[in-house]
Amino acid sequence: MIKKFIDKLLGRDEDGAKARKAAGPVKARRVEIGPDEHRIDPSLLDERAVRVVQTLKEAGFEAYIVGGAVRDLLLGVRPKDFDVATNATPEQVKAQFRRAFIIGRRFRIVHVVHGRGREHEVIEVSTFRAVLDAATAEQVSGNEKTSKSELSGKSHVVDAEGRVLRDNVWGPQDEDAARRDFTVNAMYYDPLSQVVVDYFNGLADARKKVLRMIGDPVARYREDPVRIVRAVRFAAKLGFAIEPKTRAPIREMSALLENVPASRLFDEMVKLLQTGHAVKSLAELQTQQLIGRDEKNRPRGVFPILDAVLDGMARDPQCERFVQLALQDTDRRVGEDKPVAPSFLLACLLWHEVLGRWQQIRSQGEAPFPALQAAIDAVFDARVGDISGRGKLGADMREIWSMQPRFERRLGNSPFSLIEQPRFRAGFDFLRLRAAVGEVDESLGTWWEEFSSTNDEIERRALLDAAREASRKHEPARRVPKVHSVPRAAPAAAGDAAEADAATADAAPAKKRRRRRRKPAGEGAAVAAAGGEQHDAD
Repeated sequence: MIKKFIDKLLGRDEDGAKARKAAGPVKARRVEIGPDEHRIDPSLLDERAVRVVQTLKEAGFEAYIVGGAVRDLLLGVRPKDFDVATNATPEQVKAQFRRAFIIGRRFRIVHVVHGRGREHEVIEVSTFRAVLDAATAEQVSGNEKTSKSELSGKSHVVDAEGRVLRDNVWGPQDEDAARRDFTVNAMYYDPLSQVVVDYFNGLADARKKVLRMIGDPVARYREDPVRIVRAVRFAAKLGFAIEPKTRAPIREMSALLENVPASRLFDEMVKLLQTGHAVKSLAELQTQQLIGRDEKNRPRGVFPILDAVLDGMARDPQCERFVQLALQDTDRRVGEDKPVAPSFLLACLLWHEVLGRWQQIRSQGEAPFPALQAAIDAVFDARVGDISGRGKLGADMREIWSMQPRFERRLGNSPFSLIEQPRFRAGFDFLRLRAAVGEVDESLGTWWEEFSSTNDEIERRALLDAAREASRKHEPARRVPKVHSVPRAAPAAAGDAAEADAATADAAPAKKRRRRRRKPAGEGAAVAAAGGEQHDAD
């Protein structure tokens, strides 16, 4: 065991070497398929991608639309992204376009940019790669994050497990096809001649809806363990069945995902959830035992966020319903070609963990808003941290969560300032999901929908008045002190009247009274007689 550990540490992984040797070269046979057979609809093409192909061909190079775009075109679906493959090197590609940028270290590619601002489009152009024997590649003990200095200046490098860290050796098209992962992703389409070039029966597999790995699956998963996740994603997205030989090693090889940088796995998780088939993707991940808990009841750890979400869904039916609604809403928006923010979906997935911690901290006597901020910090540090490499994503998640208690305050100018927030719509959509599962009253969501959709100041003030009145009705009734009334005294003599005045003064609220001037006895008797008559007249 110690020897095996040392061999692995030094890059002498015998099991990996055997698997790489057994894989051998993959035989490719070029088949050209005309438009009558492939039936690709030219109207589904992107004119900018066609222009990139045309520019490269006019410069004397080979160029094709490649990969998932060809697969989608064969299925009659308009691709979201168009990639181009060519025998031109990155430097030669860059020289053909005014706005082109060479990016990447693991795989050097060129981004050809069309347009500006929000309307810009990027066509990704890659150079044909050669098939190389991993046994002849240089090896490093770490990964691309921990071995940067060792990787500098090298074109073909693998780690101790055989995972490719650098792959920048150019070759012919047939070898480039053999380097791709699945047969349905290894076809090339020339939009000018309308010919599809197919080396591994990808067209037949696409029509049979089968996802098949090119070459030996064990060796291919070892080269890049993320292919395991891609297999799950494509199966869920396309509705394809994973071919048995491709499926068989997935559970065993999933341990290799531990060597993949957390940031790359985080990005792959986001892609999974944004395919338009997030619900199916989660189900497929569970089927392949990539998320959830293992036989010893430990989180599997490939996607820690999804492990935590499944735990929450198992404990709390409201959490389960909330997550299902969020995933279904995301799938619907993707299907309608509407934008989907990963920050919103991640905020939904982790909300009930935030909510639980928030309630716990409040029960310890902390004020609501500071308690929420403390809960957000705790969950964010535990589940997300800085692995995404995107500060904006984290900031947007925090803002969506922090808005929720503000929706409860519908007094004064607070609603006016809230609807002016840049992330108001995301926060409001989040509130509506909470209302849909009974976490808040549905009338709250309706009120904010009406308030935010009108620009009429009078109408908004009326809504505020209605909210204030509704709030008063829900407040407990205030206790009104009882005031005991004193019976009015009957007319009496001056002495009795004075006693009555004193008693009334004790019972009634204090009131200034003018003191009556005392008069002489005779005059007083006459006034008393007159007063008696006046009382009778009243």
